[in-house]
Amino acid sequence: MCILFVAVNQHKDYPLVIAANRDEFFNRETTESHFWPPNQQILAGQDRVAGGTWMGVNKQGYLASLTNIRNPEKVNPDAVSRGELVSHFLKQPIDNYKEQLSSTRQNYNGYNLLFGKWNSLAVYNNHNNELQALTDGYYGLSNADLNSPWPKINKGVAALEAYCKDGHDIHSNILFELLLDTSKAPDEELPKTGVSIEWERYVSSIFIKGKDYGTRSSTVLKVDKNQHVFWHEKTYDSEANCTSSRNFNFNIN
Repeated sequence: MCILFVAVNQHKDYPLVIAANRDEFFNRETTESHFWPPNQQILAGQDRVAGGTWMGVNKQGYLASLTNIRNPEKVNPDAVSRGELVSHFLKQPIDNYKEQLSSTRQNYNGYNLLFGKWNSLAVYNNHNNELQALTDGYYGLSNADLNSPWPKINKGVAALEAYCKDGHDIHSNILFELLLDTSKAPDEELPKTGVSIEWERYVSSIFIKGKDYGTRSSTVLKVDKNQHVFWHEKTYDSEANCTSSRNFNFNIN
């Protein structure tokens, strides 16, 4: 997952709203979101190469989502797959997960992990070895620190804030439109993360459209004031055509 926009206690009916895109190579085999066997407690997609996932929620109301940190100078080709960090937490949430993440952080390439109970979330950054709690407000998370002032982060956070402040019901289709934004940032506003200027341009939009690499899926997760979870996922091909749409909802146990 490469970009998330989060609203915590910013809407009268939905104390948690997350809109997220997963960017990945199109040839990497993936299973769309589903309740994982054998006990059907975890709702998530699944990476069929390494077995983990990029974002998910369980029926007890714990959730986790992952973004990579872009730093080509610190890439270890033998690192452990980061997707297991999400699936491990969803299978067995623990209060001291930060300590576990900290003790194993050198085993993985750079990542941010959003995790916790739906009403008590935090983001761990393994490059900085820092944990930041998500208090009331709006957040954007991509391939650097939380709320890094990248153009696509600023744009998505502003759009989510404007929508939540309207006070009407939160319709997933509006959030999917936000996630479908393919406009690229001007060169003078691009971050400098150690990749080429061409790649910085390519990945500067909220929705990345490309032949080999791009946005594979969009997910909208909402939790209402009655602790009811709404999960909506759309999957896309390399031409940005929606190839499937999946909806799930359940009450937190």
